[in-house]
Amino acid sequence: MGCGSCSSGGCAPAGCKSNGTCLTNGCSKLDVYDWLAHMDMPANYKPFNIIEIKFKGSRKEFYLNNENLYLEAGELVAVETTTGGYDIGHVSLTGELVRMQLKKRHVRTEDVVKKIYRKASPADVEKWKQAKETEFETMHKARVLAKELGLAMKLSDVDYQGDRTKATFYYTAEGRVDFRELIKKMAETFRIRIEMRQIGMRQEASRLGGIGSCGRELCCSTWLTDFKTVSTSAARYQNLSLNTLKLAGQCGKLKCCLNYELDTYMDALKDIPEKVERLETGKGVARLQKTDIFKKLMWFSYPNDDNWIPLEIDRVKEIQQLNKEGVKPDDLKEEAAEIDKPVIAKVLDYENVVGQDSLTRLDDKTAKRKKNNRNKPRSQTAGAPSANSPRPQPARRPVERAPEEPKRQGGADAEAVNPKANVAGANRNNNRRRNNRNNNNRPKPTE
Repeated sequence: MGCGSCSSGGCAPAGCKSNGTCLTNGCSKLDVYDWLAHMDMPANYKPFNIIEIKFKGSRKEFYLNNENLYLEAGELVAVETTTGGYDIGHVSLTGELVRMQLKKRHVRTEDVVKKIYRKASPADVEKWKQAKETEFETMHKARVLAKELGLAMKLSDVDYQGDRTKATFYYTAEGRVDFRELIKKMAETFRIRIEMRQIGMRQEASRLGGIGSCGRELCCSTWLTDFKTVSTSAARYQNLSLNTLKLAGQCGKLKCCLNYELDTYMDALKDIPEKVERLETGKGVARLQKTDIFKKLMWFSYPNDDNWIPLEIDRVKEIQQLNKEGVKPDDLKEEAAEIDKPVIAKVLDYENVVGQDSLTRLDDKTAKRKKNNRNKPRSQTAGAPSANSPRPQPARRPVERAPEEPKRQGGADAEAVNPKANVAGANRNNNRRRNNRNNNNRPKPTE
Protein backbone atom coordinates (compact mmCIF):
# COMPACT_ATOMS: atom_id res chain seq x y z
CA MET A 1 0.00 0.00 0.00
CA GLY A 2 1.17 3.53 -0.66
CA CYS A 3 2.88 5.57 -3.32
CA GLY A 4 6.43 5.34 -4.52
CA SER A 5 6.94 9.05 -3.97
CA CYS A 6 5.44 9.28 -0.48
CA SER A 7 6.41 7.84 2.88
CA SER A 8 3.52 5.42 3.27
CA GLY A 9 5.06 2.56 1.32
CA GLY A 10 7.23 1.45 -1.53
CA CYS A 11 4.77 0.73 -4.35
CA ALA A 12 2.56 3.04 -6.35
CA PRO A 13 -1.20 2.63 -5.80
CA ALA A 14 -3.48 1.71 -8.66
CA GLY A 15 -4.74 4.76 -10.52
CA CYS A 16 -2.53 7.33 -8.75
CA LYS A 17 -1.99 10.10 -11.34
CA SER A 18 -0.80 12.81 -8.97
CA ASN A 19 2.68 11.38 -8.36
CA GLY A 20 1.75 10.32 -4.86
CA THR A 21 0.14 13.56 -3.68
CA CYS A 22 -3.49 12.62 -4.26
CA LEU A 23 -3.82 11.17 -0.73
CA THR A 24 -5.91 8.22 -1.96
CA ASN A 25 -5.61 4.42 -1.79
CA GLY A 26 -3.06 4.07 1.00
CA CYS A 27 -1.60 7.57 0.73
CA SER A 28 -4.40 8.84 2.98
CA LYS A 29 -3.26 6.71 5.90
CA LEU A 30 -4.46 8.30 9.14
CA ASP A 31 -5.55 11.34 7.15
CA VAL A 32 -7.79 14.05 8.65
CA TYR A 33 -10.54 15.64 6.58
CA ASP A 34 -10.08 19.40 6.40
CA TRP A 35 -13.66 20.62 6.68
CA LEU A 36 -12.45 24.24 7.02
CA ALA A 37 -10.64 24.30 3.67
CA HIS A 38 -13.56 25.86 1.72
CA MET A 39 -14.48 28.46 4.34
CA ASP A 40 -13.47 32.11 3.95
CA MET A 41 -11.35 33.43 6.79
CA PRO A 42 -11.53 37.01 8.13
CA ALA A 43 -9.43 39.70 6.45
CA ASN A 44 -7.15 40.16 9.47
CA TYR A 45 -6.76 36.38 10.04
CA LYS A 46 -3.21 35.23 10.71
CA PRO A 47 -2.59 31.61 9.66
CA PHE A 48 -1.57 29.15 12.32
CA ASN A 49 2.19 28.65 12.05
CA ILE A 50 2.29 24.98 13.12
CA ILE A 51 2.06 22.30 10.41
CA GLU A 52 1.41 18.59 10.82
CA ILE A 53 3.89 16.44 8.84
CA LYS A 54 3.36 12.76 8.05
CA PHE A 55 6.18 10.21 7.64
CA LYS A 56 6.39 6.52 6.86
CA GLY A 57 3.88 4.35 8.63
CA SER A 58 1.67 6.09 11.17
CA ARG A 59 4.25 8.58 12.45
CA LYS A 60 3.09 12.20 12.55
CA GLU A 61 4.82 15.18 14.11
CA PHE A 62 4.26 18.95 14.41
CA TYR A 63 6.69 21.55 13.03
CA LEU A 64 6.95 25.33 13.08
CA ASN A 65 6.49 27.22 9.82
CA ASN A 66 8.63 30.22 10.72
CA GLU A 67 9.30 31.07 7.06
CA ASN A 68 5.55 31.43 6.38
CA LEU A 69 5.74 29.05 3.41
CA TYR A 70 2.52 28.44 1.51
CA LEU A 71 2.00 24.72 1.98
CA GLU A 72 -0.79 22.44 0.84
CA ALA A 73 -1.63 18.90 1.85
CA GLY A 74 0.56 16.34 0.08
CA GLU A 75 3.60 18.53 -0.54
CA LEU A 76 7.09 17.25 0.31
CA VAL A 77 9.08 19.38 2.75
CA ALA A 78 12.48 19.16 4.44
CA VAL A 79 12.18 19.33 8.23
CA GLU A 80 14.56 19.48 11.21
CA THR A 81 15.55 16.39 13.17
CA THR A 82 16.78 16.01 16.74
CA THR A 83 19.98 14.16 15.76
CA GLY A 84 21.13 16.55 13.04
CA GLY A 85 20.53 16.59 9.32
CA TYR A 86 17.08 16.79 7.79
CA ASP A 87 14.19 14.49 7.00
CA ILE A 88 11.59 14.44 4.21
CA GLY A 89 7.87 14.23 4.96
CA HIS A 90 4.44 15.01 3.58
CA VAL A 91 2.24 17.88 4.70
CA SER A 92 -0.86 16.22 6.14
CA LEU A 93 -2.72 19.12 7.78
CA THR A 94 -2.57 22.91 7.91
CA GLY A 95 -4.62 25.74 9.39
CA GLU A 96 -6.88 25.75 12.41
CA LEU A 97 -7.39 22.00 12.44
CA VAL A 98 -3.78 21.62 13.54
CA ARG A 99 -4.70 23.49 16.72
CA MET A 100 -7.43 20.91 17.37
CA GLN A 101 -5.02 18.04 16.74
CA LEU A 102 -2.62 19.50 19.28
CA LYS A 103 -5.39 19.58 21.83
CA LYS A 104 -6.43 16.02 21.00
CA ARG A 105 -2.90 14.67 21.46
CA HIS A 106 -2.31 16.77 24.60
CA VAL A 107 0.58 18.69 23.04
CA ARG A 108 1.16 22.28 24.05
CA THR A 109 2.07 24.92 21.50
CA GLU A 110 5.20 25.82 23.46
CA ASP A 111 6.50 22.25 23.17
CA VAL A 112 6.72 22.39 19.36
CA VAL A 113 10.31 23.50 18.67
CA LYS A 114 11.35 21.74 15.46
CA LYS A 115 10.88 23.75 12.30
CA ILE A 116 10.42 23.36 8.56
CA TYR A 117 13.49 24.19 6.50
CA ARG A 118 12.12 24.43 2.95
CA LYS A 119 10.11 22.72 0.30
CA ALA A 120 11.86 19.60 -0.94
CA SER A 121 14.03 20.24 -4.00
CA PRO A 122 14.46 17.68 -6.83
CA ALA A 123 17.85 16.73 -5.37
CA ASP A 124 16.28 16.11 -1.95
CA VAL A 125 13.55 13.96 -3.47
CA GLU A 126 16.05 11.91 -5.50
CA LYS A 127 18.21 11.24 -2.45
CA TRP A 128 15.16 10.37 -0.38
CA LYS A 129 13.93 7.89 -3.00
CA GLN A 130 17.31 6.16 -3.08
CA ALA A 131 17.17 5.81 0.70
CA LYS A 132 13.70 4.29 0.56
CA GLU A 133 14.75 1.77 -2.10
CA THR A 134 17.46 0.35 0.17
CA GLU A 135 15.13 -0.24 3.14
CA PHE A 136 13.97 -3.69 2.05
CA GLU A 137 17.50 -5.03 1.54
CA THR A 138 18.70 -3.45 4.78
CA MET A 139 15.91 -5.04 6.80
CA HIS A 140 16.71 -8.54 5.53
CA LYS A 141 20.44 -8.15 6.20
CA ALA A 142 19.65 -6.96 9.73
CA ARG A 143 17.44 -10.00 10.29
CA VAL A 144 20.30 -12.28 9.30
CA LEU A 145 22.62 -10.54 11.76
CA ALA A 146 20.04 -10.83 14.58
CA LYS A 147 19.57 -14.52 13.82
CA GLU A 148 23.31 -15.18 13.92
CA LEU A 149 23.50 -13.56 17.36
CA GLY A 150 20.51 -15.61 18.58
CA LEU A 151 18.46 -12.63 19.73
CA ALA A 152 14.80 -13.23 20.63
CA MET A 153 13.46 -10.31 18.61
CA LYS A 154 11.63 -9.69 15.35
CA LEU A 155 12.64 -6.83 13.08
CA SER A 156 9.47 -5.66 11.39
CA ASP A 157 10.38 -2.42 9.60
CA VAL A 158 13.20 0.01 8.78
CA ASP A 159 12.84 3.77 8.27
CA TYR A 160 15.66 5.72 6.63
CA GLN A 161 16.08 9.40 7.26
CA GLY A 162 15.66 11.70 4.28
CA ASP A 163 19.36 12.59 4.07
CA ARG A 164 20.35 8.90 4.34
CA THR A 165 22.47 9.39 7.45
CA LYS A 166 20.36 7.49 9.96
CA ALA A 167 18.14 4.39 10.02
CA THR A 168 15.52 3.51 12.64
CA PHE A 169 14.83 -0.20 13.16
CA TYR A 170 11.45 -1.16 14.62
CA TYR A 171 11.29 -4.51 16.41
CA THR A 172 8.97 -6.51 18.65
CA ALA A 173 10.06 -8.73 21.54
CA GLU A 174 8.43 -10.34 24.54
CA GLY A 175 11.08 -9.20 26.99
CA ARG A 176 14.19 -7.08 27.24
CA VAL A 177 16.80 -7.64 24.51
CA ASP A 178 20.51 -6.79 24.73
CA PHE A 179 21.22 -5.62 21.19
CA ARG A 180 24.48 -3.73 21.78
CA GLU A 181 26.48 -6.24 19.76
CA LEU A 182 23.85 -6.12 17.03
CA ILE A 183 24.15 -2.32 16.75
CA LYS A 184 27.92 -2.59 16.36
CA LYS A 185 27.64 -5.09 13.53
CA MET A 186 24.90 -3.13 11.77
CA ALA A 187 26.90 0.11 12.00
CA GLU A 188 29.92 -1.64 10.43
CA THR A 189 27.77 -3.16 7.68
CA PHE A 190 25.59 -0.18 6.70
CA ARG A 191 27.92 2.72 7.66
CA ILE A 192 25.09 4.79 9.15
CA ARG A 193 23.77 5.71 12.57
CA ILE A 194 21.48 3.09 14.04
CA GLU A 195 18.47 3.59 16.31
CA MET A 196 16.50 0.67 17.76
CA ARG A 197 12.88 1.27 18.75
CA GLN A 198 10.67 -1.35 20.36
CA ILE A 199 6.97 -1.33 19.45
CA GLY A 200 3.98 -3.44 20.42
CA MET A 201 2.07 -5.98 18.38
CA ARG A 202 -0.68 -3.49 17.54
CA GLN A 203 1.83 -0.86 16.40
CA GLU A 204 3.50 -3.46 14.21
CA ALA A 205 0.23 -4.32 12.50
CA SER A 206 -0.45 -0.60 12.09
CA ARG A 207 2.87 -0.06 10.29
CA LEU A 208 2.67 -3.12 8.07
CA GLY A 209 -1.05 -2.90 7.23
CA GLY A 210 -3.20 -5.65 5.79
CA ILE A 211 -6.76 -6.87 5.21
CA GLY A 212 -8.93 -7.87 8.15
CA SER A 213 -11.46 -10.69 8.40
CA CYS A 214 -14.19 -8.18 7.49
CA GLY A 215 -12.60 -7.67 4.05
CA ARG A 216 -11.46 -4.10 4.67
CA GLU A 217 -8.11 -2.55 5.50
CA LEU A 218 -7.06 -2.69 9.12
CA CYS A 219 -8.51 0.10 11.25
CA CYS A 220 -5.15 0.69 12.94
CA SER A 221 -3.48 1.34 9.59
CA THR A 222 -6.17 3.65 8.17
CA TRP A 223 -7.84 5.81 10.83
CA LEU A 224 -7.41 4.41 14.36
CA THR A 225 -4.84 6.39 16.35
CA ASP A 226 -5.29 5.28 19.95
CA PHE A 227 -5.32 1.66 21.10
CA LYS A 228 -7.67 1.02 23.99
CA THR A 229 -7.63 -2.07 26.16
CA VAL A 230 -9.81 -4.92 24.86
CA SER A 231 -10.90 -7.73 27.18
CA THR A 232 -12.92 -10.90 26.75
CA SER A 233 -15.74 -9.35 28.80
CA ALA A 234 -16.58 -7.26 25.71
CA ALA A 235 -17.28 -10.48 23.82
CA ARG A 236 -19.36 -11.88 26.69
CA TYR A 237 -21.59 -8.81 26.86
CA GLN A 238 -22.24 -9.11 23.10
CA ASN A 239 -22.96 -12.87 23.32
CA LEU A 240 -20.06 -13.71 21.00
CA SER A 241 -18.37 -17.07 20.85
CA LEU A 242 -15.22 -17.09 22.99
CA ASN A 243 -13.09 -18.47 20.18
CA THR A 244 -9.62 -16.94 20.16
CA LEU A 245 -9.15 -17.64 16.46
CA LYS A 246 -12.18 -15.50 15.62
CA LEU A 247 -11.68 -12.80 18.24
CA ALA A 248 -7.98 -12.20 17.55
CA GLY A 249 -6.73 -9.91 14.81
CA GLN A 250 -3.60 -10.05 12.69
CA CYS A 251 -1.56 -8.65 15.58
CA GLY A 252 -2.44 -11.68 17.72
CA LYS A 253 -4.37 -9.55 20.21
CA LEU A 254 -8.11 -9.13 20.61
CA LYS A 255 -9.70 -7.12 17.81
CA CYS A 256 -10.15 -3.43 18.47
CA CYS A 257 -13.60 -3.54 16.84
CA LEU A 258 -14.95 -5.47 19.85
CA ASN A 259 -15.20 -2.13 21.62
CA TYR A 260 -17.09 -0.35 18.81
CA GLU A 261 -20.59 -1.60 19.73
CA LEU A 262 -19.89 -2.35 23.37
CA ASP A 263 -21.49 0.89 24.60
CA THR A 264 -24.71 0.09 22.72
CA TYR A 265 -24.89 -3.34 24.35
CA MET A 266 -24.14 -1.90 27.78
CA ASP A 267 -26.98 0.62 27.42
CA ALA A 268 -29.38 -2.12 26.34
CA LEU A 269 -28.36 -4.38 29.24
CA LYS A 270 -29.36 -1.73 31.79
CA ASP A 271 -33.03 -2.63 31.36
CA ILE A 272 -32.49 -6.40 31.55
CA PRO A 273 -33.20 -7.82 35.04
CA GLU A 274 -30.32 -9.68 36.65
CA LYS A 275 -30.32 -13.16 38.17
CA VAL A 276 -33.52 -14.27 36.45
CA GLU A 277 -32.73 -17.91 35.86
CA ARG A 278 -36.17 -19.31 36.79
CA LEU A 279 -39.73 -18.21 37.49
CA GLU A 280 -42.08 -20.12 39.77
CA THR A 281 -45.63 -20.58 38.48
CA GLY A 282 -48.63 -22.72 39.35
CA LYS A 283 -47.79 -25.07 36.48
CA GLY A 284 -44.17 -25.50 37.53
CA VAL A 285 -40.77 -23.85 37.38
CA ALA A 286 -40.00 -22.04 34.10
CA ARG A 287 -36.33 -21.65 33.27
CA LEU A 288 -34.70 -18.93 31.17
CA GLN A 289 -33.59 -20.10 27.74
CA LYS A 290 -32.78 -16.95 25.75
CA THR A 291 -32.68 -13.16 26.07
CA ASP A 292 -33.01 -10.60 23.27
CA ILE A 293 -31.70 -7.37 24.76
CA PHE A 294 -32.71 -5.16 21.82
CA LYS A 295 -36.28 -6.48 21.46
CA LYS A 296 -36.49 -6.66 25.27
CA LEU A 297 -37.87 -10.18 25.29
CA MET A 298 -36.99 -13.18 27.43
CA TRP A 299 -37.89 -16.77 26.55
CA PHE A 300 -38.82 -19.33 29.22
CA SER A 301 -39.75 -23.01 29.02
CA TYR A 302 -41.21 -25.66 31.35
CA PRO A 303 -39.49 -29.00 32.02
CA ASN A 304 -40.23 -31.66 29.39
CA ASP A 305 -41.69 -28.98 27.11
CA ASP A 306 -39.89 -27.85 23.95
CA ASN A 307 -42.08 -24.78 23.42
CA TRP A 308 -40.49 -21.50 24.51
CA ILE A 309 -42.69 -18.77 25.94
CA PRO A 310 -41.67 -15.13 25.18
CA LEU A 311 -42.26 -12.57 27.92
CA GLU A 312 -41.65 -8.85 28.00
CA ILE A 313 -39.06 -7.54 30.41
CA ASP A 314 -41.56 -5.51 32.45
CA ARG A 315 -43.72 -8.58 33.00
CA VAL A 316 -40.67 -10.65 34.01
CA LYS A 317 -39.84 -8.05 36.66
CA GLU A 318 -43.40 -8.20 37.98
CA ILE A 319 -43.37 -12.00 38.20
CA GLN A 320 -39.98 -11.89 39.89
CA GLN A 321 -41.36 -9.49 42.50
CA LEU A 322 -44.44 -11.70 43.01
CA ASN A 323 -42.24 -14.74 43.60
CA LYS A 324 -40.37 -12.85 46.29
CA GLU A 325 -43.74 -12.20 47.99
CA GLY A 326 -44.72 -15.87 47.67
CA VAL A 327 -47.27 -15.39 44.86
CA LYS A 328 -47.20 -17.68 41.81
CA PRO A 329 -49.01 -16.90 38.53
CA ASP A 330 -51.08 -19.68 37.00
CA ASP A 331 -49.41 -20.19 33.61
CA LEU A 332 -46.93 -18.17 31.54
CA LYS A 333 -48.57 -19.18 28.26
CA GLU A 334 -51.52 -16.95 29.06
CA GLU A 335 -49.18 -13.95 29.36
CA ALA A 336 -46.96 -14.69 26.35
CA ALA A 337 -45.97 -11.64 24.35
CA GLU A 338 -46.93 -11.32 20.72
CA ILE A 339 -43.97 -11.60 18.37
CA ASP A 340 -44.03 -10.01 14.97
CA LYS A 341 -43.59 -12.73 12.41
CA PRO A 342 -41.03 -12.03 9.70
CA VAL A 343 -42.50 -10.82 6.45
CA ILE A 344 -41.72 -13.22 3.63
CA ALA A 345 -41.11 -11.36 0.41
CA LYS A 346 -43.08 -12.58 -2.58
CA VAL A 347 -40.86 -14.14 -5.21
CA LEU A 348 -41.74 -12.73 -8.61
CA ASP A 349 -41.79 -15.16 -11.50
CA TYR A 350 -40.24 -13.33 -14.42
CA GLU A 351 -40.81 -14.51 -17.93
CA ASN A 352 -37.75 -15.64 -19.86
CA VAL A 353 -37.91 -13.26 -22.82
CA VAL A 354 -34.32 -13.86 -23.90
CA GLY A 355 -34.88 -17.49 -24.69
CA GLN A 356 -32.06 -18.84 -22.59
CA ASP A 357 -32.44 -22.11 -20.77
CA SER A 358 -31.80 -22.54 -17.10
CA LEU A 359 -28.22 -23.23 -16.07
CA THR A 360 -29.36 -26.08 -13.84
CA ARG A 361 -31.56 -27.80 -16.39
CA LEU A 362 -29.16 -30.74 -16.77
CA ASP A 363 -28.76 -31.11 -13.03
CA ASP A 364 -32.52 -31.29 -12.55
CA LYS A 365 -32.88 -34.02 -15.15
CA THR A 366 -30.02 -36.00 -13.71
CA ALA A 367 -31.46 -35.73 -10.21
CA LYS A 368 -34.89 -36.91 -11.40
CA ARG A 369 -33.33 -39.84 -13.28
CA LYS A 370 -31.32 -40.89 -10.23
CA LYS A 371 -34.42 -40.65 -8.06
CA ASN A 372 -36.43 -42.83 -10.44
CA ASN A 373 -33.62 -45.41 -10.62
CA ARG A 374 -33.40 -45.44 -6.84
CA ASN A 375 -37.12 -46.26 -6.57
CA LYS A 376 -36.93 -49.12 -9.10
CA PRO A 377 -35.99 -52.67 -8.01
CA ARG A 378 -32.50 -53.91 -8.74
CA SER A 379 -33.64 -56.28 -11.47
CA GLN A 380 -34.90 -53.33 -13.52
CA THR A 381 -32.00 -50.98 -12.89
CA ALA A 382 -29.21 -53.51 -13.36
CA GLY A 383 -29.10 -53.21 -17.14
CA ALA A 384 -30.39 -49.64 -17.40
CA PRO A 385 -28.81 -47.66 -20.26
CA SER A 386 -26.73 -44.56 -19.57
CA ALA A 387 -27.92 -40.99 -20.18
CA ASN A 388 -25.93 -40.69 -23.43
CA SER A 389 -27.04 -44.05 -24.91
CA PRO A 390 -29.75 -44.02 -27.64
CA ARG A 391 -33.34 -44.77 -26.71
CA PRO A 392 -33.95 -48.54 -26.96
CA GLN A 393 -36.38 -49.67 -29.66
CA PRO A 394 -39.30 -51.98 -28.76
CA ALA A 395 -38.47 -55.62 -29.27
CA ARG A 396 -40.10 -57.29 -32.29
CA ARG A 397 -41.94 -60.53 -31.91
CA PRO A 398 -40.06 -63.33 -33.76
CA VAL A 399 -41.82 -64.99 -36.68
CA GLU A 400 -42.42 -68.67 -36.17
CA ARG A 401 -41.20 -70.78 -39.09
CA ALA A 402 -41.29 -74.49 -39.63
CA PRO A 403 -37.89 -76.09 -39.25
CA GLU A 404 -36.36 -77.16 -42.56
CA GLU A 405 -35.32 -80.71 -42.92
CA PRO A 406 -31.65 -81.16 -43.69
CA LYS A 407 -30.72 -82.64 -47.07
CA ARG A 408 -29.97 -86.27 -46.92
CA GLN A 409 -26.85 -87.53 -48.67
CA GLY A 410 -27.61 -91.20 -48.09
CA GLY A 411 -25.69 -93.87 -46.33
CA ALA A 412 -24.70 -93.65 -42.73
CA ASP A 413 -24.52 -89.82 -42.87
CA ALA A 414 -28.09 -89.39 -44.02
CA GLU A 415 -29.09 -87.49 -40.90
CA ALA A 416 -26.07 -85.01 -41.05
CA VAL A 417 -25.89 -81.78 -43.00
CA ASN A 418 -22.97 -81.06 -45.37
CA PRO A 419 -22.03 -77.33 -45.01
CA LYS A 420 -19.85 -77.31 -48.15
CA ALA A 421 -22.67 -78.66 -50.23
CA ASN A 422 -25.02 -75.94 -48.97
CA VAL A 423 -22.51 -73.16 -49.80
CA ALA A 424 -21.93 -74.53 -53.27
CA GLY A 425 -25.66 -74.77 -53.92
CA ALA A 426 -26.20 -71.21 -52.77
CA ASN A 427 -23.45 -69.96 -55.11
CA ARG A 428 -25.01 -71.75 -58.09
CA ASN A 429 -28.37 -70.18 -57.36
CA ASN A 430 -26.83 -66.69 -57.16
CA ASN A 431 -24.98 -67.12 -60.47
CA ARG A 432 -28.18 -68.31 -62.10
CA ARG A 433 -30.13 -65.23 -60.92
CA ARG A 434 -27.35 -62.87 -62.08
CA ASN A 435 -27.32 -64.41 -65.59
CA ASN A 436 -31.07 -64.11 -65.89
CA ARG A 437 -30.93 -60.43 -64.83
CA ASN A 438 -28.26 -59.70 -67.44
CA ASN A 439 -30.20 -61.45 -70.19
CA ASN A 440 -33.30 -59.43 -69.43
CA ASN A 441 -31.37 -56.16 -69.60
CA ARG A 442 -29.84 -56.84 -73.04
CA PRO A 443 -31.52 -55.05 -75.99
CA LYS A 444 -33.54 -57.29 -78.25
CA PRO A 445 -32.48 -57.53 -81.89
CA THR A 446 -34.74 -55.75 -84.35
CA GLU A 447 -36.09 -57.59 -87.38
